[in-house]
Amino acid sequence: MELVFASANENKVLEVEHKLGGAIRLKSLRAIGCTEDIPETGLTLEENARMKARYVWDHYKVDCFADDTGLEVDALDGAPGVYSARYAGPQRSSDDNMELLLANLNGMANRSAQFKTVICLIQGGEEFLFEGVVRGEIIEQRQGSDGFGYDPIFRPEGATETFAEMTIDAKNTISHRARAIAKLAQFLKNK
Repeated sequence: MELVFASANENKVLEVEHKLGGAIRLKSLRAIGCTEDIPETGLTLEENARMKARYVWDHYKVDCFADDTGLEVDALDGAPGVYSARYAGPQRSSDDNMELLLANLNGMANRSAQFKTVICLIQGGEEFLFEGVVRGEIIEQRQGSDGFGYDPIFRPEGATETFAEMTIDAKNTISHRARAIAKLAQFLKNK
């Protein structure tokens, strides 16, 4: 089976390919000639995932899926949430985002948070949604150099390392995206 993954983030494409283990051949946006910036103006992760997948389906008529991920911090009423990538501004800097988040949590005892990924699959024009969540906490300073985004400051429940300290294999066994992708893969296998 072949699907287009509606993401320009090469890190995410690699992570998802690794998780699928070759069962599904992924094509990138670039592979189908999509170089435009797909709008992400939804107010929820679900809306953004749908918007990106629907854009690819409407413009290229290929089966595809898109995801959106957010870090939801309990003490900040779920922020940064849908604005996770641009939390500190339109430059989408992971360093700036982490610095702002750590500053906003300074002195707070409740550092509980969750990463949430929502995937929207479109096959033959029909939409299907899958969700993956991993609970954890925001630590006080960065640890680790692997991963991307907020990985250096997020420690999942039951772990002693942040996502940025884990190997990709270790992260892919417990991450939010891995959980959502596992649901997507199971759905596709059963079709």
